[in-house]
Amino acid sequence: MAFMPFVTCGDPDMPTTLALIEELADQGVDLIEVGFPYSDPIADGPVIQASYTRALDNNLTVGQIMDGIRSLTADASTAQKLPPLVAMVSYAIVFRWGPEEFAKQARDVGFSGLIIPDLPGDEAAEFAEIARSCGLDLVQLIAPTTPPERVERILKSAGGFVYCVSVAGTTGVRAELPAELHDQLKDLRGRTDLPLAVGFGISTPEHVDALRDVADGVIVGSAIVRQFEPPPDGKTDPARAVKNVGQLAKAMVAETHR
Repeated sequence: MAFMPFVTCGDPDMPTTLALIEELADQGVDLIEVGFPYSDPIADGPVIQASYTRALDNNLTVGQIMDGIRSLTADASTAQKLPPLVAMVSYAIVFRWGPEEFAKQARDVGFSGLIIPDLPGDEAAEFAEIARSCGLDLVQLIAPTTPPERVERILKSAGGFVYCVSVAGTTGVRAELPAELHDQLKDLRGRTDLPLAVGFGISTPEHVDALRDVADGVIVGSAIVRQFEPPPDGKTDPARAVKNVGQLAKAMVAETHR
């Protein structure tokens, strides 16, 4: 199975984000989702929302994110060890830049794909073609509440892998995964040859074990982003947070790869 961690760009700052991406690469993760902070995220729970707010309060810009990723992929020794990078970004940002321009910039700085949670999957055909023309995969999300006829339309524009939302809700750490998730994944397996990666609520090796026979990968976000929450005294230790995430990643890689 693949382990796919999520990071929030610019929380607490871009140098820390870049150090975190390198740490995750060193731990052997299979793909990294790179979150572009946005003021009105559509599916993120309180932990990731708060991280977006912290980054935006520091005046983070999309240009700074692009420049930061470019600095990693332009360095030959660093680029060699990086897994694929996929941008998690609101369509409002893509639209503001211009779809063609955003896709070209994303490709040029080193992204391999895009996840756009507020672009309805069955209305994404036009942008999916733009992404494909730039050599990018457009990863689509499918939720437990997605009707079968919509699933078929969404899969037509999907690329890379299918982001399988485990619950009808927002992102966040959960103690247990819903029992019906297995049936959802088995149904999707019969509809597409794309790998199935499960996100929303995944945080422990036990969650990985529960999905071993039905999913191709797991996505972990809130459990990682939480490491960068400021403590009561208001002082974040970025180096310690990066180290803590590295330890979590090491454990998750060991579990997914066994």
